[in-house]
Amino acid sequence: MIATGLELIDDPELRSAARLLRADADPDEVAARVAWSVLVEPGDGVAGALLQSLGAVEALRIVFGESSLMPPGVAAPRAFAEATARWRPRASTRAVRDALVSAHSVGARLLLPGDELWPDGLDDLDVHQPVLLWARGDADVLGAQTAAAIVGARAATGYGENVAAELAGDLATGGTLVVSGGAYGIDGAAHRAALGVGGSTAAFLAGGVDRAYPIGHQQLFDRIRQAGVVLSEVPCGTAPTKWRFLARNRLIAASSLATVVVEAGWRSGTLNTAGHASSLARPLGAVPGPITSAASAGCHRLLREYDAVCVTSAQEVRELWGETAATAAPSAAPEHDRTRLFDAMSTRSARETADIARRSGLSIERVRSLLGLVALDGLVAQRDDGWVRLQ
Repeated sequence: MIATGLELIDDPELRSAARLLRADADPDEVAARVAWSVLVEPGDGVAGALLQSLGAVEALRIVFGESSLMPPGVAAPRAFAEATARWRPRASTRAVRDALVSAHSVGARLLLPGDELWPDGLDDLDVHQPVLLWARGDADVLGAQTAAAIVGARAATGYGENVAAELAGDLATGGTLVVSGGAYGIDGAAHRAALGVGGSTAAFLAGGVDRAYPIGHQQLFDRIRQAGVVLSEVPCGTAPTKWRFLARNRLIAASSLATVVVEAGWRSGTLNTAGHASSLARPLGAVPGPITSAASAGCHRLLREYDAVCVTSAQEVRELWGETAATAAPSAAPEHDRTRLFDAMSTRSARETADIARRSGLSIERVRSLLGLVALDGLVAQRDDGWVRLQ
């Protein structure tokens, strides 16, 4: 049975569930926003126009016939009719309640437009901005002054993953939030490197924040939630689809000061993220690769056809948003710690993390972070009985 607009927000159980997630917000506004996230697909411009003009609560009443006061110019009649036909089959108080309860059960947090931690850049999407964001982890990392998107091919080469790790690790060391999509290849390398140096990272998902996709990155998402945040605009339980991946890319680009493509094929989906960055007038960087490498063909295309800036270091990424070497955030000098780490390791005998920490004078947490980072470079390897230096 299709619910009315009032039922979608006035149900006592909905109000109670809304208060569990956001005790500091108007429960009607929370329930209405959650209802809209259930009703629409990401980036729905008609829904966005209605919410901008009327607000989430009144827009529900308009759509479901409890008011005839449609302001002129909000949506063309035909577009409005087509949109309501899309939304009505999803109008269920149970679906809205399930979204709230599922989010609470996994410890998800609800971010609304205008919240202190809401990424300001998302507002540049205008009517295509998300209705809300579901977040798991430490959402406070979204308060970072600078954020950079590092994206690229899933089928990345060793060269691409190493470059992504170097860029992300250096940026994260300087306090920049590393943003990506949680996928295999370049995305995963960027997230791991940021975590490896004790920095922060944010992963935007195409499905619900309770679903690890790809499933092989379950442990990575667990780590991100400990020192960063996993975000989505769709409710818990929502499956990732091709459309949702493409729509998700606009959030990666909009929430960042600049987007850097490390590796991408000629027709890579990563170029979609680059397109969003360009349409939002965000600086776009591309890492060059061997001219014979198909994995870098998309980057070379960006450099030739889309005015992307050639990027080869983290400092050059910072320069994309106007940060010069003189104004860059002070570095934690990871090279010094890496030298101490290598001095404490052996190329013949595996040593446990605690032993390496004792020998190097570094904390166990710092050793773990550095080991994860240098492992991406192929300089160390983990054995059953500890870690060994390969070079």
